[in-house]
Amino acid sequence: MFAEGYKIRDQQALHFLTFTVVGWIDIFSRQQYRDIILNSFKFCRQNKHLRVGAYVIMSNHIHAIWQTENNLSDIIRDFKTFTSKAITDAVHKETESRRDWLLHMFKFYANNTNANDTFKVWTNNNHPEEIYTEDFMKSKLYYVHNNPVRAGLVAEPEYYLYSSASNYVTGKGLIEIDMLY
Repeated sequence: MFAEGYKIRDQQALHFLTFTVVGWIDIFSRQQYRDIILNSFKFCRQNKHLRVGAYVIMSNHIHAIWQTENNLSDIIRDFKTFTSKAITDAVHKETESRRDWLLHMFKFYANNTNANDTFKVWTNNNHPEEIYTEDFMKSKLYYVHNNPVRAGLVAEPEYYLYSSASNYVTGKGLIEIDMLY
């Protein structure tokens, strides 16, 4: 993991992932973009056999614990491709005071790649960490759910709406997840 960087070696193993918006742009400060992510999580659970064990959507990044019986890298690629297009489409169509700036920035980051994309929303690296033990899983689960607390957004993890913390505390959240324990 360390010498060769972070990469997914076992496509069916449980992984801690981080999806970061280019330039740390605060795209998820708006509900419409957070909802795109939640709807994509739901779609991947229902149609791609993705198990979402935990998540938190912060203003400019997402932490998640995912597993699948299929190819995790393929699901990540599809998730990022779909959400990138959905977010840029929403920026174009919806009321967005930052429209010109956001599109400029997403275009700027796309121009700095070899890809043929007009807009780039996500960084390339997902910083995957395979979860080997129950202790490591619990530490990552704690990290995911306490992100909004560390950021000073809420006093308790379960109070943050765009997180799976309430699923673990109350049994109910914005979306159904696949409990890790």
